[in-house]
Amino acid sequence: MRGPAGLSSEIFLETDRLLLRRFTEDDVENLVELDGDPEVMRFINGGRPTPRREIESDFLPAFLDYYERFAGYGFWAAIEKSTSQFVGWFHLRPAKDAPPGEVELGYRLRKPAWGKGYAAEGSRALIDRGFTDFGVQRVVASTMVVNVASRRVMEKAGLKFVRIFHQDWPDKIEGDEEGDAEYALLRSEWERRAD
Repeated sequence: MRGPAGLSSEIFLETDRLLLRRFTEDDVENLVELDGDPEVMRFINGGRPTPRREIESDFLPAFLDYYERFAGYGFWAAIEKSTSQFVGWFHLRPAKDAPPGEVELGYRLRKPAWGKGYAAEGSRALIDRGFTDFGVQRVVASTMVVNVASRRVMEKAGLKFVRIFHQDWPDKIEGDEEGDAEYALLRSEWERRAD
C-alpha cells in the first residue's frame, strides 16, 4: 500500500526528521542512484558504482528477504520527512557468526544528506529499538579506520571503540592497510546512559 509522496504505509520507525520504512520493489531507482555515487561507494569498494542488475537480482531481493527471515530486523529505507525524499538506508541485523543477541548496525546515505546528523539520528533510533523491543544484548558496527566521518557517526550514536582488525576484502581501497575499526554498545551501557 502506498501513501503520500510514494511512501510505503509500513513505517518501521520515526525520528524527528526521518521515517524508516521497509524497502519495496519500487526502490530500485533509489538504490541505483545511491550506489551510483563514487563518493558514497568510496569506502565500500573504492568508488565503483553497483550495476543495476546486481541491485535488481541480488541486493534488493536480499533486503526484502530479511523481513521474512528475521522479524524486526533488516534494511530500512530512510526518508527525509520535510521533503519525502529517499536519503539512504540503515540496517540492524543479526551479525554474521555472532552469538545470539548481537546485532550489526549499518548505514549508507546519499551525499546531500551528509553532515546533517541523519546517520547518527537513525542509528540511535535503531539501537534504542533493538534494546527496547528485540532483547538485543550488544550492537556492533565497523568501518575502515580511515573513514573518519563514519567513525564519528558511531560515536555520536553511543557506540564505543573496541578494536582495530584486519580482514580480506575483494576490492583494494585506499587506506585499507590501516584496517577496520569496530565499535559496540552493550545493553548494560545503554541502560546506564538511558537513566
